[in-house]
Amino acid sequence: MKKAFVSLIALGISLCCQPAFAESEVELLKKQLEALSHTMEMMKSKIETMEKEGQKEKEEVQYIGKRLDKAELHTSTDKVSLGVELRSKADSIHYSGMLSAPPAMVGNFFIPSTSGGFNGATLNQIQQGMQNMAMAGMVPPLDEYDVDNDIIYTNKFHLDMGARVNSNLSFAGRLAAYKVWGDSSGVKFNQGSLGDVTMDGNTASLPHGDTIRLERAYFMYKKDIKDIPVSFSLGRRPSTNGPPLEYGEYDMVGGSPLATIINWQFDGASLSLGLEDPLAVPGAAFKLCYGVGFEGDWGNSYSLQESQADVEDVHMVGFIATLFDNDSFSAVLNYAHAWDITDGFTGLTVMPFVVGKADKNGDGTAEYYFEQNTGGYITRMQPSTEIGDWDAASLLVRKNLQEETDKDIDLFLATSWSHTDPSAISANPFYEIMGMGLLSSNGELEARSGYSIYAGGIFPMPFDARLGLEYNWGSQYWFNFSGAEDSLVGSKLATRGSVYEGYYIQPVFGRNFFVKLGARFYDYEYTGSGNPLGEPVKISDATAFDGLFPIVDEVWDVYTSVTMRF
Repeated sequence: MKKAFVSLIALGISLCCQPAFAESEVELLKKQLEALSHTMEMMKSKIETMEKEGQKEKEEVQYIGKRLDKAELHTSTDKVSLGVELRSKADSIHYSGMLSAPPAMVGNFFIPSTSGGFNGATLNQIQQGMQNMAMAGMVPPLDEYDVDNDIIYTNKFHLDMGARVNSNLSFAGRLAAYKVWGDSSGVKFNQGSLGDVTMDGNTASLPHGDTIRLERAYFMYKKDIKDIPVSFSLGRRPSTNGPPLEYGEYDMVGGSPLATIINWQFDGASLSLGLEDPLAVPGAAFKLCYGVGFEGDWGNSYSLQESQADVEDVHMVGFIATLFDNDSFSAVLNYAHAWDITDGFTGLTVMPFVVGKADKNGDGTAEYYFEQNTGGYITRMQPSTEIGDWDAASLLVRKNLQEETDKDIDLFLATSWSHTDPSAISANPFYEIMGMGLLSSNGELEARSGYSIYAGGIFPMPFDARLGLEYNWGSQYWFNFSGAEDSLVGSKLATRGSVYEGYYIQPVFGRNFFVKLGARFYDYEYTGSGNPLGEPVKISDATAFDGLFPIVDEVWDVYTSVTMRF
């Protein structure tokens, strides 16, 4: 620009100082002046454009700066990000073919032994008396009846927490409350299931009043070691609602273990290795897991007594191996082992009757006493015996058919195995008189293997809806730790028998707000689903002694829910 102005001035001075030119020279100079004037106009226009663009860029820089300042302020002041989920649900539950011991037979336990009953009798006298009744054909048939709960409403609330300290260190947690409308007692009446006891493994996953509970809280440290991603985590584990339950929840994967063998809250640690690059296998990964299911030396009535050594802590170890995962097909293997399983876990429940024993004669022979709990008083349960070890494994394969059918169809199949190795009969007075151990009864201690199949498909429907169809089956000796499964009836994946389920999910605002309609049918084949104590008995062969707690045969659960999450 400066050069152009200097040239113009110099040209003017030279024109004023020189003598008159010839006419041709004057015409030439005119043309040069016109060209120079045109150049000046173009440069002036360019300068104006540059000034406007500069102002616009300046405004954009200022706007971006404000946004960055706001983000920086948000990052520095908000250390934890929060997410909320609220589900309101209505269930209509119908039990058919319920079985239980007739009141007249149960009443024998409250009649003094001196009058022909069991109250105050020794263990040998009670067991001999029951055996004599069976041999004489005096055991009455089970009472059969139906039970309906036409409508029961629940609210389930989650507050998810997350924080990222840096690229290596992060935190995740969840607070939960789950209550039945019109009930905040937090303690259920015991009908023979582990889900009827309010305990560490299920407090945040089943309805337990209006109390806010800690479902999970753990940190994760990640670092690459020789190009292998490694992560270590410690705390209350994300061990509930694992694969493949996320389909029915219309959510991402909820926990690490496969829900087919573990759906249970516990505290522990994990060590994960990303093996995709070293093995050249898509999605390959391996995770070692450790957890504590029961603390034996603190808080129990025998903690500071000499006998406390009879019930040690319950430890569990295992691994989760992702064998292949390319987003279209995946295969995951989960194995777990728990040793020194106890005959229960410390918790609260309302027992239908209370059993105690005492050596009143001082001769080392205990007498057993039975008392009806007519007032519905809460009992604090605690284990008394280590009853054996448990192993389980599950293989889950999944396939998405988007590439093959151009439709977002998901199919899954999980096959599972469990093995129990009993070591002792329970010393709990009630289980002791029945001679119950780990999947054993009548004083027999035999190793058992159980099996399970879980299959399902999820299909796209109009208006972005999803239709889910699922089926699962468990054998006579099938046993898993899925007592925290979200169900008012009982864990379907613990069922010894068959369960059929269908559901329809209609999004309103994607996964943030949706409605779910569904129905589930339980067809139990053996007693005690989900309970480690006592040998499962075919329901058609069950006697009144098997029905001291109600026996469930068939159940319909029809439900609808509305879920909001953000």
